[in-house]
Amino acid sequence: MAPARQDRFVAWLERWGLEESGPPLEWAAVFGRRSDVVLDIGFGHGESVLDLARRQPAVDIVGIEVHTPGVATVLDAIESDGLRNVRVVFGDGLRFLDRVSAETLASVRVLFPDPWPKPRQHHRRMVAADTVAAFTDRLCVGGTLHLATDITDYAAAMRVAADGEPRLTGGPVDRSTADRPLTRFEQRGIAEGRTATDLLYARR
Repeated sequence: MAPARQDRFVAWLERWGLEESGPPLEWAAVFGRRSDVVLDIGFGHGESVLDLARRQPAVDIVGIEVHTPGVATVLDAIESDGLRNVRVVFGDGLRFLDRVSAETLASVRVLFPDPWPKPRQHHRRMVAADTVAAFTDRLCVGGTLHLATDITDYAAAMRVAADGEPRLTGGPVDRSTADRPLTRFEQRGIAEGRTATDLLYARR
């Protein structure tokens, strides 16, 4: 980033960012109100976070990303559009879970996470049985886990992990009913001939 934008980025992150590590958070203190809270892990360029924030201002959103341009885009939108229902974590989503208390989230979304396509890389994939259990721990009863990918074997692995979590019920949903926008990552996949799979589960 240019020096001036870098300075703004630092100031915005100070104002609207949450640290990756630290004590458990109280959402009412973070957002100044009591509302449903959505955790969006790995938001890429920010389309999913910004779309939800604009359509549902009564919902509070914590977006997590390690990609600097994407974080800058979301912070810029918070400032320019007055999206006071968004906070940003510039860091690792799984580490941040230590700051999220049990049964405090209305939804967790992991949309198009890094596919790590080579077999020797599969252990790096974010969605697996242990992480699904961790996400579920933090969902309120009735809260939702929304997963999406356009990598066929990853979609199958996601489904096995989520189906194996006894506190969840659900499965594949039609793309037209998935509450998310068309992202840059999905557009790239469509151009390359891939089809997205959306999985939606609710905590019993």
